[in-house]
Amino acid sequence: MDIIIILGYAAAILIGVSLGLIGGGGSILTVPVLVYILHIDPVLATAYSLFVVGTTSLVGAGNYMKSGLVDYKTAVVFAIPSFIAVFLTRKFLVPWLPDPLFSMGDVAISKSVGIMVFFALIMLAASYSMIKEKKKGGEDENGEVKFNIPLIALEGSVVGVITGIVGAGGGFLIIPALVLLARLPMKLAVGTSLLIIAAKSLIGFLGDISTQTIDWQMLLIFTGLSVVGIFIGSALSKKINDKALKKGFGWFVLVMGIYIIGKELMNL
Repeated sequence: MDIIIILGYAAAILIGVSLGLIGGGGSILTVPVLVYILHIDPVLATAYSLFVVGTTSLVGAGNYMKSGLVDYKTAVVFAIPSFIAVFLTRKFLVPWLPDPLFSMGDVAISKSVGIMVFFALIMLAASYSMIKEKKKGGEDENGEVKFNIPLIALEGSVVGVITGIVGAGGGFLIIPALVLLARLPMKLAVGTSLLIIAAKSLIGFLGDISTQTIDWQMLLIFTGLSVVGIFIGSALSKKINDKALKKGFGWFVLVMGIYIIGKELMNL
């Protein structure tokens, strides 16, 4: 087996580990691995990412469901508009995007470059949310904030569009929404987020089956290794400090985002 393929499959395990450790971050690793290590077209890579992250998150959500750490009411309110947004985005918006997206003088920005740069910007936003220190007393779970159905639904729609474009599960956007708008405790928010990510990503992937040629053998092997990784990550999470892990992963994501932007701009 080619060494590049071995590296790609090894990275698949790390993707699962990240989901098992912090309940997110899988897509942030999946798309760069597929594009830069396995040399898969960015548009197809986002489709593969939806399947990999969706399946792996479903396994992770199962563990939280067994422990009663999933709020199904919140999941439904958030997920329905998100499902619709991600499916329509993958089915219509992504295929509709022109290639090149636009030109600036003699420089043409292709669809692939545009998707990767947009993905990198999402990575930078994710890294900020993971690195920054939360202000003590800034979150009062016993306050008078009500369960805000319209805002939760709107957030679901926005995350659905982002998921559809870049193949990102959106855990770094979903969890803050669940904590602040639905007032869920952190562990309950993580479990609920994994269930939403799983359903949303897999439904989004359905929009690609008719528009993309899927290498099922490679995809299933990659996904299977990622599932193995989530069990490893879940076991390790009991031994590693959550705050230190989240911040360290945030710095890694920041570096990766800057690298992707630099690499894509150099290729123009």
